Amino acid sequence: MRDSFVRVFGLALVLIALVAAPAFAQDPEPSDDEVNRIAKQLYCPVCPNTPLDVCSTQACAQWRATIREQLELGWNEDQIRQYFVEQYGDRVLATPPARGINWLIYVLPPVVIIVGGLLLLRTIRSWIGTNNGRLVQEELLPEKDVYVNQLEDELRRRESG
Repeated sequence: MRDSFVRVFGLALVLIALVAAPAFAQDPEPSDDEVNRIAKQLYCPVCPNTPLDVCSTQACAQWRATIREQLELGWNEDQIRQYFVEQYGDRVLATPPARGINWLIYVLPPVVIIVGGLLLLRTIRSWIGTNNGRLVQEELLPEKDVYVNQLEDELRRRESG
């Protein structure tokens, strides 16, 4: 009798342990925000200059569904981007990688701004024409008229004489 009690008690403990064990929920489905965060970094290969998150074509809807599936499988953003690059090339990336000729996209704008600023500074200095920081008055005045020269000579003579 004691053996049957131990068996029943042991079976009851096992059943209680199974019932009381935490239930592991499936990972929640990725939200639209998570999908769009990645889709915003990709451009539709079919529509020119259209980010994947706002493109309304059926192809883009399928690609967003692919992103959702990959997120459900546990892929990270880099893996998903790499998948699309392998499928469609670098042109699908919103931010092209800095390799090959693409590095000019990152280097050229600052160089143009610096060179343009230096040229603007040089041009302004040549327009102003400095003499110890002051404008050179002779360059700004028109040539004196012959009659004005005669009048000034006459005034000088009267003052001195």
